Amino acid sequence: MNIYNSKQYKILDVIKQTGDNTLLRIKCDLNPMPGQFVNVSIPGIGEAPISSASYNDKLLDLNVRIVGNVTKAMTQLKKGDEIGLRGPYGNGFPMKELKGKDLVLVGGGCGVAPLRGIIEYVDLHWKDYKDVYMFFGYRTPGDILFKDEISGWNDKYKVFLSVDQEVGANPFNCPVGFVTDNLKENKVPSNAVALMCGPPIMMTKTTEILKEKGLTEKQLYVSLERHMKCCTGKCGHCMVHGQYVCLDGPVFTYDEVKNLDE
Repeated sequence: MNIYNSKQYKILDVIKQTGDNTLLRIKCDLNPMPGQFVNVSIPGIGEAPISSASYNDKLLDLNVRIVGNVTKAMTQLKKGDEIGLRGPYGNGFPMKELKGKDLVLVGGGCGVAPLRGIIEYVDLHWKDYKDVYMFFGYRTPGDILFKDEISGWNDKYKVFLSVDQEVGANPFNCPVGFVTDNLKENKVPSNAVALMCGPPIMMTKTTEILKEKGLTEKQLYVSLERHMKCCTGKCGHCMVHGQYVCLDGPVFTYDEVKNLDE
């Protein structure tokens, strides 16, 4: 596939996740690696980069949070509609290099969506990895993503959920507090690797806690967000101190980006 050209794909399902998050399930064989993204185009409105929330060679899940005109238009699409995609782009999480490791996934809010691709990858290659720890934090119980999958995750992995505020029903009995509080209170192996995605302040605090637990900066992987346009390194919109987030990232080891202005 020519990564510069957008191609139309059929939407198989539109699943409302939360008040401002919608999952689009699209029939395609692009199959981005965990952490990679595609550029989504809506004719007459524009394009937006969206990280893959799946690892599957028959369909692609995109979790869309409304932040502008393009994402708003995406959430108004219906089952059977077509959507333009080009990509995948970026370097993603180095899953093959992490074989034999314990994995610590840390996600905040919609930052959990790209980490779901890691979970699906591990599901298919479970013999290649040791224990998987998931620390996911949300604003309220109503903001929890992928609710129908959490019980299955609990059966196979070590899942720690938390919410900033206990508003309404709390079916998963999540403790109230930041995801970093939950991480600080629980043990993780010092030889593990951490894969994180979420607000910059969350990832900064997470790196501090994990370093206190014995992990080095090379064991910490972060997914960065930048305003991307072309996604091919041509326009320079996402360049930060000589690095292109669309090409060199969006996934970096912490020691590669610790001095960048986020």
